[in-house]
Amino acid sequence: MSKEVQAKETAPEQALGTGGSRIDESAERFKRATSDAVANAKDKVDHVADRVEDGLHRATDKAADAATRATDKAGEYSERGREAYDEAMDRADVWLERARDYVREKPVQSVAIALGAGWLLGRILRR
Repeated sequence: MSKEVQAKETAPEQALGTGGSRIDESAERFKRATSDAVANAKDKVDHVADRVEDGLHRATDKAADAATRATDKAGEYSERGREAYDEAMDRADVWLERARDYVREKPVQSVAIALGAGWLLGRILRR
């Protein structure tokens, strides 16, 4: 083979070799850029996920505190209501006992008062 033929045969191989290494370099740069982009995206997603998780924890804590305060207030109002009911029942018992004593002491006057109250109530309800 002549030197010209050998030169022509090796020329494409040399060109391919140079081009091949450029392709390899480009592929490597692309690979690094892709890896960097994926790592960067992962970091951002992790950061956002942490912020969302923190927000959910704060919201849950606030809701639990509000529920605890509401339960405490409900218990307090329930106790107040129970006390008011007991007091009203005690007053009613005292009033009823006084009424019984009055009827025992003055039966005629009690009957007259009951008749008068019944007559008056009848007149009011007829209208």
